[in-house]
Amino acid sequence: MPVRGPAERVTRKSRRPSWVGRGESRQQDLVSRSRRAVRWLQPGLVVKRWMFTSGLGLLIALLGAAVWADLQPIYWSLETIRWSLARVTQVLPRGITGPLVLVLGGGLVWLGQSRSFGSIQQALAPEKDTHLVDALLAQRRLSRGPSIVAIGGGTGLATLLSGLKRYSGNITAIVTVADDGGSSGVLRRELGVQPPGDIRNCLTALAREEPLLTRLFQYRFKAGSGLEGHSFGNLFLTALTAITGSLEAAITASSRVLAVQGQVVPATNADVRLWAILENGERLEGESRIGKATSPIVRLGCTPDRPPALPRALEAIAHAELIVLGPGSLYTSLLPNLLVPELVRAISLSKAPRLYICNLMTQPGETDGLDVSGHLRAIEAQLASLGVNERLFDAVLAQEDLGDSPLLDHYRLHGATPVRCDETNLKKQGYEVMRAPLQGARPSATLRHEPASLAKAVMRYHRKHRHD
Repeated sequence: MPVRGPAERVTRKSRRPSWVGRGESRQQDLVSRSRRAVRWLQPGLVVKRWMFTSGLGLLIALLGAAVWADLQPIYWSLETIRWSLARVTQVLPRGITGPLVLVLGGGLVWLGQSRSFGSIQQALAPEKDTHLVDALLAQRRLSRGPSIVAIGGGTGLATLLSGLKRYSGNITAIVTVADDGGSSGVLRRELGVQPPGDIRNCLTALAREEPLLTRLFQYRFKAGSGLEGHSFGNLFLTALTAITGSLEAAITASSRVLAVQGQVVPATNADVRLWAILENGERLEGESRIGKATSPIVRLGCTPDRPPALPRALEAIAHAELIVLGPGSLYTSLLPNLLVPELVRAISLSKAPRLYICNLMTQPGETDGLDVSGHLRAIEAQLASLGVNERLFDAVLAQEDLGDSPLLDHYRLHGATPVRCDETNLKKQGYEVMRAPLQGARPSATLRHEPASLAKAVMRYHRKHRHD
């Protein structure tokens, strides 16, 4: 008898009838369907109560019809059921008939409900793989999430929002509108609109719509006379502003297009232009120039002075369960929001815990040499210029110490260094200090906040203070 080699034995072993594979597939599908059916019984879906209400309503409606017909249908139904059961139990004993009818009824109910929910899912999300029960559970969890107000601008705020939307659907992003560089600056100068760039980033960060639509909003034209350098989202928001009459209305319409989870609100509807006084006495006009300052910034202001806040922003702060400032460029993304006195007053009146998220690295020309304490002193100085002598943010979230790496050396060559955190000194000043690996565990090509790690740390802070 010839001895078969390992390869032949494996080949023969793998030759199973096709019906075996199909049977296993059907079995797995049945198990998966059963698990999904059980998930419908989980609390919080607000489905079971309405199914029960519908069944009770049907029963009451039938009773009403029977009473209207002088109860004759009830007598006929009971007589029919009695006669049917008598005939069935003559053929099969009661111990078999009962379970058989019970299984048949349960099967019909399961079939009807599964087909109904399948049809609903096909109508609402025909191309999505997420099952309806999973989508409802996720949406229910998000709708019960805390009311979070995130204040800032630039890519830092968008990074935070993209992480926080996994925990809550009640997010309000208050965004600076002082940008005057790049595509936003061109649209602002040529069309007289408020800069849409930071708002576009926040909208796409909170979007729940298909990734293709989000990529379309972020698409930047690489050629074309007059189009090169512009992003589609900036042009879309600019056109909507012209149609609707205000950037706020344009944001609302764009939020519906992208199915935004929460809301994005400009810090003000005024045409704000930043100015800064440097340590050497020089005065810089415009956000893009301030970011390239050659001397430390000692004072920041804007024209017009004391711009008004939007009511939606003030309402969101009043109902917030957590207020977050940062991360982002200190003088060009964060402090411009604190130039709006009504926002500052609303934050000071709020009872919600308030957290400042510090950057990982210093920014050449803007925060050279500043540690976490230096960032906080700049915020307090900005508030003092408005006559506010209290701390708005008495808790700070900072990066854990970064170990030496070639990437860190690369940043140092370009004038950026890690923002040092003297935790002991900050605590002596009365600050609550949290430190976490905000850049994430996976190696990356840049030293920036990682959305999931950042959001996880923020939610840990919220859970710690939500009952305070």
